[in-house]
Amino acid sequence: MRALQIEEYGTPPRLTQIAPPEPGRGEVLVRIAACGLNFADLLMMRGEYQERPPLPLTLGMELAGTVEAVGPDTTGPAPGTRVAVFAGQGGLAERGCFAAERCLPLPDAMPAEHAAAFQIAYGTSHVALDHRARLAPGERLVVLGAAGGVGLTAVEIGKLMGAEVIVVARGADKLAAARAAGADHLIDGADTDLRAALKELGGVDVVYDPVGGAQGEAALAALRPGGRMVIIGFASGEMPRIAPNRLLVKNISVLGLYWGGYLALAPEVLRDSLARLLDWYEQRRLAPHIGHVLPLERAAEGLELLRTRRATGKIVIRMDNASTAQGKA
Repeated sequence: MRALQIEEYGTPPRLTQIAPPEPGRGEVLVRIAACGLNFADLLMMRGEYQERPPLPLTLGMELAGTVEAVGPDTTGPAPGTRVAVFAGQGGLAERGCFAAERCLPLPDAMPAEHAAAFQIAYGTSHVALDHRARLAPGERLVVLGAAGGVGLTAVEIGKLMGAEVIVVARGADKLAAARAAGADHLIDGADTDLRAALKELGGVDVVYDPVGGAQGEAALAALRPGGRMVIIGFASGEMPRIAPNRLLVKNISVLGLYWGGYLALAPEVLRDSLARLLDWYEQRRLAPHIGHVLPLERAAEGLELLRTRRATGKIVIRMDNASTAQGKA
């Protein structure tokens, strides 16, 4: 079967042929239909992610497909069940074996592209805003990197939670996508004094930051007393400098979030969050924004779109050739 692998950290991925896997105890074999790309895939390729699986490594952290077989002594989704899986690796292949406990049965109406792009982006934003920041109705939320895969979900969820949402993105197209997701105020981060712009709006209560660097520092400086900043990642390549005296004087909290870490820390947080998110999806209160759908042989191109931050919304890889090169699902 085909799989996109890296053989050494820091080297380009290669589409190769590997032997189909066999499910072990506690595992199911999934015929993979689609895989969502994430910034963490780029970190894993460079050996900079929190986890360093043994090489060679099949990339792809989250996927959707159909269970084909169940391993010995395993209670899990029956063959034929459509599932989404947060696997951490192995999604960019035609089949994979994954822990049965990580399989999330899907609503019948949820297409594979949506399912493959759902868990990390929506899960990250919901846990960040609900569990970590305790975002309250009427508060003002600023979302940095608002047109990216997680950023747009933070805009949607912030609005569903009753917040006034400010978005920061670069360029008219990305700002338009953020407005369509529900943003109340738009700031072009390419040529704006972000701190001044946020202060002019009256400051903010919560910062959602997957970008870091200068933008993170500016947003932190615009927090009102009692404000909260949730650090999701560092897409800019730089970490924000955080002045402890500002946290002290204004009673500000800076919170970190590694969504996958809750699998060990508090799995019930993820379970309850995903249940709420799927309920919102079935009520059509969430509308996943997928900017590109590419076949497996173009997965490296998708990773490059992600690295250069040229995509709006999520990038999804299909294992067959039925998808168009670009389009919203």
